Amino acid sequence: MKTSSPSLSPSSQSSSSQSPSSQSSSSGSSPAGKVKGQFENKGKLLSAVQALATPALWLDRVSADKGLSKVSNAKLLRLHAALSRAKEQFGSRDKLIGAVLSVGKRAGDEGYKSRLAGYPLPRLLDLHDSLTKSAAATASKPKVAAAKAPARTKKAKQKAAAGARA
Repeated sequence: MKTSSPSLSPSSQSSSSQSPSSQSSSSGSSPAGKVKGQFENKGKLLSAVQALATPALWLDRVSADKGLSKVSNAKLLRLHAALSRAKEQFGSRDKLIGAVLSVGKRAGDEGYKSRLAGYPLPRLLDLHDSLTKSAAATASKPKVAAAKAPARTKKAKQKAAAGARA
């Protein structure tokens, strides 16, 4: 037995007072909507990213002709999140690189350190996250005994037991 539900049907959704584009921007699901929700406009997002993009955190690889104003909203939002997280957790690129080296147990490796210095900030953050996760996984695993007896089939166990009795 079917009952009619009071939920919106496709035909009643199209008769709403707002257009679909204004619904997506006000809900914040699109990058433009997220920019409007968090920063009001792209200009304020750009100024927030430029304020965080100090030489202590940021390798400037932006085209001098285009600048950050031509970068998409989604990329700017990701960049702002990465810069904010790095500044909050580590303070500078050097401290982040030091944390990556210590988590990876390569603190004395100068060649690796110089290679990491050329990595972009989001890549360094991802590397730190993955190394931290793998270090936590290996630390939580129980230690396996060094000398483990080889696995034997039933027949091999019976044969070994018979040989030990003789």
